[in-house]
Amino acid sequence: MSGPPGIVDVVSDVPAAFSETVITSYAARSGPRFTLVLSGGPTARRCYERLAQSSPGRIDWSLVDIYMGDERCVAPDDPDANQRLVRESLIEPVGGVGSFHPMSCDEGPEAYEHLLTPVAAFDLVHLGLGPDGHTASLFPGSAALEALPGRLVLRSVDPNDRNPHERMTLTLEALARALLAVFTVSGPSKHEAFAAISAGADLPGARVRARQVLWLVDREAAGQSGPDDG
Repeated sequence: MSGPPGIVDVVSDVPAAFSETVITSYAARSGPRFTLVLSGGPTARRCYERLAQSSPGRIDWSLVDIYMGDERCVAPDDPDANQRLVRESLIEPVGGVGSFHPMSCDEGPEAYEHLLTPVAAFDLVHLGLGPDGHTASLFPGSAALEALPGRLVLRSVDPNDRNPHERMTLTLEALARALLAVFTVSGPSKHEAFAAISAGADLPGARVRARQVLWLVDREAAGQSGPDDG
C-alpha cells in the first residue's frame, strides 16, 4: 500500500493524541495568536472534550481564533449543527475563546469567504473521515471538489444521498492553507475508507494537501489487531 498523503500515526487513544497535537502546535506557533479550524461528528466531540480537559495552563484560549471547516444548513442550536458541538464540547468548557466564527448558510459562502480572505494560514485544521471517504463536506463526486481557483467556501450536497442536509464547506484550496491538517479516524466503520485511501483510491480525504498532514488512526480503523499501544 502506498499510504495516504502525510504521516500516519496508529494510536490507542485518538482524542488524547489529538489533544496533545493541538497543545504542541499551539506552543510552537510563530505569532501571538493561534488559528484553529474545527470539524463535527462523534470523534470530533470526543477530541474536543479531551482537549478542554487537557489544556488548562497549556493553552491561553483568549489567543485562539476558531473557524469551522464545514457546517450543515440547520439552525445554530440544532443537534446536527457542528457549531453547537464545538460550543458544547470545547468553547463553553474552557470558558470562551478569543473569537469564534461559525458558518451561516443564511449568510452564504461568500460572507465566510470574505472572513477567511485575510487569514493567510491556519495553524491547525482538524478533519474527520466519513465511511464513504468524505472529509469536511467534500463528498465523493461532489461539485465542491472541483471548485474554481480562488474559491475558499462553497455550498455542497452529497450526490450519493448518504449524508443528509445541504452544507457549507471549505474547499481543498482553503484546506491547503493549513500549516498542519490533522485527520482523526476512529472505529471499525472507518476502516474501509482508510484502507481505500491507503491503497491509493481517489477519495476526497486523499486529496487534502497542507504544509503537513497527520493522520491519527486507532487500531480498529487501521485494521490492526493485538495489544494496544503503550
